[in-house]
Amino acid sequence: MNAHRLSPLLTPQSIALVGASAKPDTQGNNMVRELLRSGFKGRVYAINPNYKEIEGLPCFPSLLSLPEPVDLVSFGVANHRLEEQFQAAAKIGAKAGVMFASGYLRDDSEPKLLQRLAAIARGAGMHLCGGNCMGFNNLDAGTNIAAFGVPDWLEPGPIAFITHSGTAYGELVNIDRRLRFNLTVSSGQEIVTTADEYMDYALEQPSTRVIALFIETIRNPKGFIAALAKAREKDVPVVALKVGRTEEAAKLAVSHSGAIAGNDAAYQAVFDRYGVIRVANTHELAATLTLFSGPRRAKAGGFACILDSGGIREMTIDLAEETGVPFAKINALTTAKLASRLEYGLEPVNPLDAWGTGHDYMSIFHDCMAALANDPDTGIVGFIGDIAWAPDLTGGYPRNCLEALSRTDRPVVAINDMARGGNDTALALCKAGVPLIDGTDMALKAIRHAFDYRDGRERPAIVPLSPAAEGVVRRWRGRLAQAAPLDESEAMALLADYGIGTVPTRVVENADEAVDAAADLGFPVALKTAMPGIAHKSDVGGVKLGLANGRAVQLAYRDLAARLGPRCVVAAMADKGVEMALGMVRDAQFGPLVMVGAGGVLIELLRDTVYAVPPCDPTEARRMINRLRSRRLLDGLRGGPKGNVEALAGAIAHLSVLALDLGDLITEIDVNPIVVGPRNAVAVDALVVTSASAQKR
Repeated sequence: MNAHRLSPLLTPQSIALVGASAKPDTQGNNMVRELLRSGFKGRVYAINPNYKEIEGLPCFPSLLSLPEPVDLVSFGVANHRLEEQFQAAAKIGAKAGVMFASGYLRDDSEPKLLQRLAAIARGAGMHLCGGNCMGFNNLDAGTNIAAFGVPDWLEPGPIAFITHSGTAYGELVNIDRRLRFNLTVSSGQEIVTTADEYMDYALEQPSTRVIALFIETIRNPKGFIAALAKAREKDVPVVALKVGRTEEAAKLAVSHSGAIAGNDAAYQAVFDRYGVIRVANTHELAATLTLFSGPRRAKAGGFACILDSGGIREMTIDLAEETGVPFAKINALTTAKLASRLEYGLEPVNPLDAWGTGHDYMSIFHDCMAALANDPDTGIVGFIGDIAWAPDLTGGYPRNCLEALSRTDRPVVAINDMARGGNDTALALCKAGVPLIDGTDMALKAIRHAFDYRDGRERPAIVPLSPAAEGVVRRWRGRLAQAAPLDESEAMALLADYGIGTVPTRVVENADEAVDAAADLGFPVALKTAMPGIAHKSDVGGVKLGLANGRAVQLAYRDLAARLGPRCVVAAMADKGVEMALGMVRDAQFGPLVMVGAGGVLIELLRDTVYAVPPCDPTEARRMINRLRSRRLLDGLRGGPKGNVEALAGAIAHLSVLALDLGDLITEIDVNPIVVGPRNAVAVDALVVTSASAQKR
């Protein structure tokens, strides 16, 4: 196999440790000791002018005095010494480096030190981990470049972990023995080498079964997308803890779509498209990694579990409903097997409380768990209780889990209802192929993620709608490039050209034109201001609805013209239906996104929106709609009008084509509302903010 481009960094053959020290309990000494303790087989040189030898290694006064170029330089020096050491590393032809320090200097000049260091590294073709990082540990290769120690019990495993948080690095790597890694990277500021490159390296390692991310931001979106696509192709789950979820709506956003999106919506849309499993905290991350690093993936069906407590069973049912974990619907044969083994008074159902009087309980648990494990609708089978609560009483539970594992091809999971941390029993079970997870709530979230990953793998590939005609695309690209903003009539024409239903409209400049336009369109009509600069017409009283005759149109026009200006739009009234919203925003990192959500005033009240990376076909669009809390409105909630879901899905799919064709010229699109009736979905109001017009503001 060809060497990966990050091999000089992550699997170096020679290493220089700048700032190495013989003083115990210092970063310089830890750097030396951790590398030697990791079992590194290559050549190591300590760099410090004050020593001849450190921990048995030859010590040289500088990088320039080394007898050979080295693959990797570990920069264990303070900020004010970094620049000269980077220059020396570049001069000797080092191919990679690790930078622990922050790279900040008081009263620094322009460009700042971090920029200067990045320029040196890039100019020399050096990959760089950091700055402000804790290094990396390639357990497969026996190479630990770190400023701090790792526990003696750490051993290779199937998890590749890349993190922007040093504390998260320490927590996951140093605390729980159940989490076993092949590669851990504290990538820090990523001034040269970014998270996607480490992901790509991990995906080339046969030992990688799951990738874990703790990320603040993605610095190379294109590379990140490529890495996610590669992970999906190789069937390697990616579990991400993305921090900074607070909405940061763009200050210049004009439309509801842009203001509600925030940066997090883009990340969620990307995660949805590529099947990334998103977790909320480090507890959920650890639980999910414990399950996903096991030897088996979830099968078709739901969760079957056995417990030794009726009360904990009720709690589990409550938590499963909140989490969205479906229970396996066991068949009549499984029910009969359970009934034949349970003591009197216990129900043969799933979840199963199998504790009766305690008589022959291990045999009962053994047979009942085997029956649940082999039911056709069981996707994952588990034991919930406490493995280590009373070893003299419950010591057989681990054996039952292992026996069940040998009698089924489903994943078997053990769950301690109370968190206890990794112990010998937990480690033994995990190594034997039965993940042991602490906390029923965290375990159920991990199981939900396993089912979601399974279901995501089974979703058909997206088949985009046919592109718009070349002439349509060319015409609109020419118009959108102009500085003049689109008025509502033009915005509606744009939507119509891309196959989205719209109500007919006319632009008018006086009362007579308004009356004539209304007569042509047919009463009743709506009259709306079309004065430039008014984005949200309702906010300024700029919308008049249900105008039934010419006199009503004339009076309405006079009011709008007097208060807001003479330019107005006359529009046909849409049939009754459910008010939804469509939109598009262009994210600075990931490009165009399409949106569907609750419409009208509900878009701001409920903030019930789903975003997706285009293209979206109707199937993907339906999935977006089904994720909305307001989805039930389309079914005619409490006697309300029903909405044609297929028509709405089609509109989303067509909007995604528009986003791909023209998204580089459009900052935001806000279609609110789009009225979804029994027969069709019709845009009633639309705002298009072009990049050219946005730059003028």
